[in-house]
Amino acid sequence: MNAPENVPDRPPLGWRVALALLQRLPQAGLSRSLGRLADIPVPRALRRPLFRTFARTVGADLSEVENPLEEYHTMNAFFVRRLKAGLRTWPAGRATVGSPVDGIVGSVGEINRGTAVQAKGRTYRVAELLDDEEEARALEGGRYVTLYLSPRHYHRVHAPVDASIPLARHVPGTLLPVNLPAVTHLPALFVTNERLLCFLDSTLGRLAIVAVGAYNVGRISSAFDVSWARERPWVTNHSEPLPRERHYDPPLQVACGSELMAFHLGSTVILLLPPGSTEPTPACRPGREVRLGEALVQPTRRSDLSAP
Repeated sequence: MNAPENVPDRPPLGWRVALALLQRLPQAGLSRSLGRLADIPVPRALRRPLFRTFARTVGADLSEVENPLEEYHTMNAFFVRRLKAGLRTWPAGRATVGSPVDGIVGSVGEINRGTAVQAKGRTYRVAELLDDEEEARALEGGRYVTLYLSPRHYHRVHAPVDASIPLARHVPGTLLPVNLPAVTHLPALFVTNERLLCFLDSTLGRLAIVAVGAYNVGRISSAFDVSWARERPWVTNHSEPLPRERHYDPPLQVACGSELMAFHLGSTVILLLPPGSTEPTPACRPGREVRLGEALVQPTRRSDLSAP
């Protein structure tokens, strides 16, 4: 008999063995060790060949890098490299939501009965993702967009709309992989892994951006609140816990396109939008590559016609 459509196919044996081993290892400690390796200064003469080899291996586009390769003194500095100015544009309409990252669209849909889809046959509770029942209830009937950042992508996360930040939260967790096999076969992966999130109050209502950590370096920096992490720029994957919540009164003002966070390798961003007269754009479909600022959610035709 065929398996039911809503049950994921069984993963290959080799992948299951590797994952079982990884789950028994100290993921946070290993990720911190890899992070320390990425912080080791690279001799200037080796930087260009090292970074070019890495970029060729993962498929990164070095023509978009802001600075000469010799100016990135560590692998970590190269991971969080910025783009050249003017390479990305943002939608003109205030009700259109641009992509907060360069990445690949994963699951897209409506938040229904408090759940969102991780992958075929896998759902998770939005309240668990946000670590907040009340905020999850306010998003019921809204939309979610999952965006995967591979090692080749630009690793910074930007505000998708003009907004203010009243609250941000760090949710501790594991650091399991978030690649396609893991997302497909590991239940509740996004609510298991460590994550950093912030709420954005905008003309559309309250949005949430959730940066999900992953195995490897495991660091996520907060550009909107650089004091959160004390002496280090990253908020997640600390051996000593930091304050889990930050409340801002008055809220922090962020312009559309301004930097919010940075992954110190690749991972996943989940964008949660409130209920309202919006719909995904043609670009917002699973498997499609999107660029920072590309329109993901737009007003419905009915709301366009009724606008003054």
